[in-house]
Amino acid sequence: MTTPLVRMERLSVRYGANTVLDHVDFAIEPGEIVTVVGPNGSGKSTLLRAVIGGITPSAGRVTRGAGLRIGYVPQKLVLDSTLPMTVGRFLSLPRRASDARTRDALDRAGVPGLQARQMAALSGGQFQRVLLARALLVQPDLLILDEATAGLDQPGAAAFYRRIEEVRSETGCAVLMVSHDLHVVMSASDRVICLNGHICCEGTPQVVAEAPVYRALFGEGTQGTLALYQHHHDHDHEAHSHKTPEDAH
Repeated sequence: MTTPLVRMERLSVRYGANTVLDHVDFAIEPGEIVTVVGPNGSGKSTLLRAVIGGITPSAGRVTRGAGLRIGYVPQKLVLDSTLPMTVGRFLSLPRRASDARTRDALDRAGVPGLQARQMAALSGGQFQRVLLARALLVQPDLLILDEATAGLDQPGAAAFYRRIEEVRSETGCAVLMVSHDLHVVMSASDRVICLNGHICCEGTPQVVAEAPVYRALFGEGTQGTLALYQHHHDHDHEAHSHKTPEDAH
């Protein structure tokens, strides 16, 4: 039996009188892709911060594997557009990365050869891929994405999640992500956690998409999510062998 990379036991987080997370039991196994979904204010970002170690639980505990390396891709990063900075320079802050490691990270992120490009000149999709490359530089055991496709259109988001699946296949890292792209993200997940201050339901995408509590949170229209999940899942695997230049989305 494998040892989880991260385990939460009866985790609760309170800010004053406000309980954000209540008695959460949760573990991430090596190599799995886990997606956390939930309405606004459901504690998704707090859960990620607890995994990373950015907050102290009010109750319960978080256990991380010894020497666990975490790569983090934020929802967005605002850079001064007048600041001249190449992609290569950005990837070497705050610690210098060798040219070989920079090239490898950009290749894995699906944007090879961008080292000399100015950060300010990148498209939204390219910018997020560079943030992904930055996270991959640490050779993470666990890759965390906090709504990393929030600014992308649907084809761009779908392409990004396909790349995440490929990164997992190539490196063996586990992935924990928060997303609002419900039907897109379903196709890239091994397990889905439905969160609303506590874990309402969890399981495979198909199990969660059919759960009454999931539909209650996201509306009856989400029952179409399952059909979209199956369509994207089938389509993505069919299209896997003949990729298109998606990086400019």
